[in-house]
Amino acid sequence: MISSRRRLTLLIGLALLVLSPLVAAQPPTAVIAARASLAAWSDPLEALGTLRADESVTLSATVTETIAELTFEGGESVAAGELLVRLADDEQRADLRVAQALRDERRNAVNRLAQLQSRNLAPRADVEDARARLRQAEAQIQALEARLADTRIQAPFAGIVGFRNVSVGTLVTPGTELVTLDRLEVMKLDFTLPERALGQIQPGLALTATSAALPDTPFRGEIASIGTRIDPISRSITVRAELANPALALRPGMLMQVRLESAPREALVIPEEALIPQGQRQFVLTVQSDGEAYRVEEREVRIGARRAGEVEILEGLAENDLVVAHGTERVRDGQPTRLLGILDDDTTVPQLLRRSRDAAEVNG
Repeated sequence: MISSRRRLTLLIGLALLVLSPLVAAQPPTAVIAARASLAAWSDPLEALGTLRADESVTLSATVTETIAELTFEGGESVAAGELLVRLADDEQRADLRVAQALRDERRNAVNRLAQLQSRNLAPRADVEDARARLRQAEAQIQALEARLADTRIQAPFAGIVGFRNVSVGTLVTPGTELVTLDRLEVMKLDFTLPERALGQIQPGLALTATSAALPDTPFRGEIASIGTRIDPISRSITVRAELANPALALRPGMLMQVRLESAPREALVIPEEALIPQGQRQFVLTVQSDGEAYRVEEREVRIGARRAGEVEILEGLAENDLVVAHGTERVRDGQPTRLLGILDDDTTVPQLLRRSRDAAEVNG
């Protein structure tokens, strides 16, 4: 009588004999691969920053006088040195004419005394006193010209003037704000980063900034300078960047979202979906040529940083190695496989699957 264990063994053997041809007849599992390639890579840092004009000033009066002329309406571009506000200057001009007349009189006196002194008809001391009085008159003219210049408010640099909030005839005093002036072709962007990021940044590092007001328009710039002190409370450092603003779309005071591309390098990259995590370890299935067919081989890799849909490979793969990017759950180490295609910038998984279905319909 055959024992139960022996009977079970015979049944399993018969089942394997029956199923082996069926298993062997199954076609290799189809997969889609991607190629490990070198790509530009960086470790992103993100922050919030506030815009400042490249140059910004509020022009104010330095004397007490009434406004005689305004040459701007607000919002227009002005050139460096262009007159913006002229204060009443009749009194200053009259004083200047008096001083100029006194200068001319004393210059004539110096010339007469010099001629007499050359013929020994006037003491040398009189000539020196006359020249001193002439220098005094010339200094008085310089002071009056400076006072006259205080009545003319000019643009110290080219830029865009702000709103006009004063009118002709307004009495102004020293410190009265007359107009703002901003240079906007280049913007300064101030933001803070954690202290630990200090070793990842340096002047010249590229960045991209976006604003809620212009969400679809990225503005590119670079770090111009790094603060010299760490805030002891927040443990952060202030960084200043410069952004080009040729269309003048940015304005001082805007809140910007900043993204810095720190530690730029060339990295070996594969699609993130090719990873097979096993605890703390990461594996991929490489596609190996087996004559006219293919088979998969499991390989452990060490990964670095990740970004949308991609992962940096530090160890375990070489450039141009093929890895299974679609179908990892259907194949195992050493199993034969059929390669449907290789992903690239112009080819997607849906496109490859569609081509495979179309080919099967044609052949069927």
